[in-house]
Amino acid sequence: MRISIIRRRNRRFTSSGSFIIGTSKREQLKALFIAAVAVGGIALHLILRFGCDASPQIAACPLWIVLIVGGSPLVVELAAKALRREFGSDLLAGLSIVTGTVLGEYLAAAIVVLMLSGGEALEAYAVRRASRVLEALAKRMPQVAHRRVGGTLLETDLESVVIGDLLVVLPHESCPVDGEVVEGHGSMDESYLTGEPYAMSKAPGAAVLSGAINGETALTIRATRRAADSRYAQIMRVMRESEQRRPQLRRLGDALGAWYTPAAVTLAAAAWLVSGDPVRFLAVLVVATPCPLLIAIPVVILGSISLAAQRGIVVKNPAVLEQIETCRTMILDKTGTLTYGEPRLTEVNVAAAWTEIEALRLTAALERYSKHPLARAIEAASRSRGIDVPEATEVAERPGDGLRGIVNGRRLRVTSRNAFTADGSVDAKSLPPPQPGLECVVMIDGRYAATFVFRDEPRREGARFIEHLAPRHAFRKLMIVSGDRRSEVEYLAEQVGIEELFAGQSPEQKVAIVRRETERARTVFIGDGINDAPALAAATVGIAFGRDNDVTGEAADVVVMDTSLERVDELLHIGRRMRRIALESAVGGMVVSVVGMFVAAAGYLPPVAGAVFQEVIDVIAVLNALRSAWPPRELSDFGPTELISPPRTERASERS
Repeated sequence: MRISIIRRRNRRFTSSGSFIIGTSKREQLKALFIAAVAVGGIALHLILRFGCDASPQIAACPLWIVLIVGGSPLVVELAAKALRREFGSDLLAGLSIVTGTVLGEYLAAAIVVLMLSGGEALEAYAVRRASRVLEALAKRMPQVAHRRVGGTLLETDLESVVIGDLLVVLPHESCPVDGEVVEGHGSMDESYLTGEPYAMSKAPGAAVLSGAINGETALTIRATRRAADSRYAQIMRVMRESEQRRPQLRRLGDALGAWYTPAAVTLAAAAWLVSGDPVRFLAVLVVATPCPLLIAIPVVILGSISLAAQRGIVVKNPAVLEQIETCRTMILDKTGTLTYGEPRLTEVNVAAAWTEIEALRLTAALERYSKHPLARAIEAASRSRGIDVPEATEVAERPGDGLRGIVNGRRLRVTSRNAFTADGSVDAKSLPPPQPGLECVVMIDGRYAATFVFRDEPRREGARFIEHLAPRHAFRKLMIVSGDRRSEVEYLAEQVGIEELFAGQSPEQKVAIVRRETERARTVFIGDGINDAPALAAATVGIAFGRDNDVTGEAADVVVMDTSLERVDELLHIGRRMRRIALESAVGGMVVSVVGMFVAAAGYLPPVAGAVFQEVIDVIAVLNALRSAWPPRELSDFGPTELISPPRTERASERS
């Protein structure tokens, strides 16, 4: 079919927005301009003073320009903060500029201007570096869709796409909305969305995510969500929300400034009174000016969020990166969390007239036309055994009646034990006793032929993950809280090594358990179903496996897009690493500054040398903070694991 493309003019594009926190673009340029003026003024002063042997008055002119152009706006801004009783550590910079000007220490005052403005410019650069993954997400935000109308492709803006529209995703193009493939076979790169490094195969019926990059083949998809509700748009929203929240670690920086400023002023005043030299007052203030240093804390936070995003972990509430390290109780849901949420055929019981292979062969021929979760399990079992499955000539699936059809001239019916006994098709006594797990019964030519038994398989990494939590992350209590039957929960608990469990729990009961445990110690709750949403919100840290469920994702603090327990372990390590780097940058730098303050108070560090000394500390602290965005060689340390999880399906229940 030949397709022509019609392009619309004046189409509207969605805005990706800015990921830089704290300052607007205008303020960033202003800080950069002042820093450039300070660098130029200081350099010209040194040339005139030492290269041209100019008089002190002439050599001081460039410094006056720095103080007027750069220092005055900074001092006015800091004075306004002081009037609002906002006594942060940057107030020390304003006092240093004023004191240096009054005492004639123009070079020291100009260096402080450079420190303050350069620190703001460095913050913008550092945050931009730390946000590189978030910016990559923004750049990948689809801008246009190709709607198929007959044999024509109409290029349209995303806001015009409605559910049910047929869209064509061209080769190497971003998928515009969440949808389902209706024509074509190919692959898509979903690594930015799921953390999965492999290209995912796509065929008719496969789900596609907005923002995924198409491969070599054009695919026709049917939109299942509007662009504003698609997965990519949700990720962008929670990323922007994450940047605006102020977690406890950043408040720690504000608290440090609140006590650090009066302490530094007191020490500076004491040095002046004891020595009688006002220059020592200035020297102590210059060394004590750590405003760029405290920039390190938000840089660490955003860098850690970016690192998590690279691993398919969307951090909605950055405070959890600090809190998760202090949690001592982990509560896990069963289905879809410790298991794959997909039933596997574990046992086939057949009547005397049938063999397991023949019963599976005939049943699989019928099940290939069903969308029931148990049908997929039967198909997978037949493929794994290499069974040649024949074609069914008639297939019917009615609610409450199960699956019926004809295969090789034999009439089959597949449904639940209860459905058979309820309509009198078979005597319950003629069936084998019920087995633990899910089951379906097969009748062939009106007679009982086989019973298929299924279980929701535990995740391959589950036991190692549970075993790893106590020694490596100091979790003292592990629990399973599930709405599933006790026999199933006990089977899983035995497989993964958890002793405390609660089965058959309603959402209200789950919340009560989580709240009770949270009163005793900080808790982590991991779940993926709608019934887990209240418990996720009640826990100290709520982690959702959110590939399929938006309600759960909204209630959680963290959404793990790639449903793997290894990702949870990586989140634990990211939180620990963030806390360590933040303390190294903030507290470590402050300690060195305090030492420098006492050296300056003793008269061994003049103002100019002290300003340079403090600037070096600040740069090192911010560069150290940037490490939080750089992935270490290994994030998870509980052993190798198979990263490709089986495709998620709806939760299985007995056929009805």
